[in-house]
Amino acid sequence: MVLILGGLGAGKKRYLRSLGFTDAQLSNDPDADAPVLVDLEAAVRTDPASSETLFGKCLKKAFVVCREVGSGVIPMDPNERAWREATGRLCCALAKEATAVVRVVSGIPVVLKGEPPCISD
Repeated sequence: MVLILGGLGAGKKRYLRSLGFTDAQLSNDPDADAPVLVDLEAAVRTDPASSETLFGKCLKKAFVVCREVGSGVIPMDPNERAWREATGRLCCALAKEATAVVRVVSGIPVVLKGEPPCISD
């Protein structure tokens, strides 16, 4: 599994397309048969306590994409803080198990761990 991180609008999906993935291969449903799970943070938002279940589902995917949610002002709402905390802890656990971790910044993939994924022909 390859973990891709980046801010909102940073170019994560464009990067996936450069690797040869089509929109049909991307899904925001952790239970879908698609090889790429996008918007992991949204799945955590629906139930922050489900992080352990999501972890197992993510490990079965080829790529997992998550928006960075931990920067900026700490929310006053306890539910927002719990969501950000659960998302961050899940990403840390996934990064530990991932074969590669790529952070996309301004459309540029920066490899943090492992070898960059191969671009398909």
